[in-house]
Amino acid sequence: MTKSVLVTGATGTVGDAVTEFLLERGESVLGAVRNTDDAVHLREGVEARHFDFSMSPAELDQALDGCDRLFLMRPPAIADVEKYLFPVINAAGRRGIQHIVFLSLQGVQQNRSTPHYAVEQYLKSTGAPYTSLRPNFFMQNLSTTHAAEIREDDDVFVPAGRSFTAFIDARDIGRVAAAVLTEPGHIGRSYTLSGEQSLTYRNVAAILSHTLGRSIHYRRPSETEYLVRLRKQGKPEDYIAVQKMIYRIVRFNISAFPNRSVRRLTGQPATTFLEFAARERDAWER
Repeated sequence: MTKSVLVTGATGTVGDAVTEFLLERGESVLGAVRNTDDAVHLREGVEARHFDFSMSPAELDQALDGCDRLFLMRPPAIADVEKYLFPVINAAGRRGIQHIVFLSLQGVQQNRSTPHYAVEQYLKSTGAPYTSLRPNFFMQNLSTTHAAEIREDDDVFVPAGRSFTAFIDARDIGRVAAAVLTEPGHIGRSYTLSGEQSLTYRNVAAILSHTLGRSIHYRRPSETEYLVRLRKQGKPEDYIAVQKMIYRIVRFNISAFPNRSVRRLTGQPATTFLEFAARERDAWER
């Protein structure tokens, strides 16, 4: 019997890319959805599978029926990974899942306060057959979270100073995940995924200006200005705290280092920001 890959977060940016490239490789793919309405957002060729992180152990076992691999990602709203993600890992062990690919984050090994660190440590402690993907900043942050200010104000408004970032395209993460889930030799490994370019936000603004045919600016707002704007937008305090931490890390240039992990793991170079901007330009068009 053909076994399937269960992809959590299958209707999201990364999960959709994972399903796309698994299908390209001829895999049977199950997309985890909380309700039937979400199934319409799955990529064609992906079978919907009812899944919720709050399921009972018996329900989790059922959700994993017919699967031999799992792409696991933490929903941003879930902070208590011991309550909601550890049981999924336990169920994978009971069901004989042969490989778990976990979407972690860059630098997690030095950031023990993050939920991702706790998940990685639990995977290791249980002896689960896992691989951790540790991506850098997503290029998609510019086409989603910051799209409105670029589109309406011609401004990239983040407190990154003069720092550099080696942005990664979420589609490249999907390509890597599909490769890791379908090729041998990755269990027990952790891969930091960065782009092959390191850019300042002024570089980003210049590329967007070139792509859109109008001037996009980066004026180096301060952390205080950024946090004040978030509060005026009604963002919750826990979100604001995370944003504060993220951009302090950016200003220390921790996210600055490019690498060739995407090229090495998939045989293709990482997407450049210019290529990404041309592909996603509709997000910033007026």
